[in-house]
Amino acid sequence: MGPHRVVERAAAGELPTWAEATEERREHMSRVAALLASWSAGLGVPEDERTRWVALAYLHDALRDADPEKLRGRVPPGLTALPPSILHGPAAAERLRIDGVEDGGLLRAVAYHTLGHADLGRQGHALYCADFLEPGRTGLRDEWRAGLRGRMPEALHEVVREILGARIRHLLETGRPVRPETMSFWNSLASEG
Repeated sequence: MGPHRVVERAAAGELPTWAEATEERREHMSRVAALLASWSAGLGVPEDERTRWVALAYLHDALRDADPEKLRGRVPPGLTALPPSILHGPAAAERLRIDGVEDGGLLRAVAYHTLGHADLGRQGHALYCADFLEPGRTGLRDEWRAGLRGRMPEALHEVVREILGARIRHLLETGRPVRPETMSFWNSLASEG
């Protein structure tokens, strides 16, 4: 059985009807899609799985421009206390689940693309990196980010660890809490060496 029709359409750049994404956000999604298409090909990912990778690029931020307080009621109970800027991933994953998408790896990648999660697979790791590294994001240590992009996809494991480490350090330096999902993501990566 092939991917769900919503996933197939997303892989072609067509957002679900319930998406709330500005034109600027859609441009970001396109840049993430280009990275994921290139990286999945570079890793020798089979064609049918590459469709899922590209679909992630369009689905991960499908609700990024929605009102966060409206999203709060649309996420699973354990995630309702998330900061407003992070609710869009779990809300989009829940909406995809309601639409009939049963691909657990894809749903987890969408839900946790900002926080990370110990149970993310290779496609989730790639999305985590692509969302952070896409070339349209500027002013955030551009040389470092370009260098990380240049190491992809061959150094996926090392790059995801470097990005996650930098994000955790930033949270610690600014006195903000580190979510348990993020710490479990770090611990899973650290245990892999």
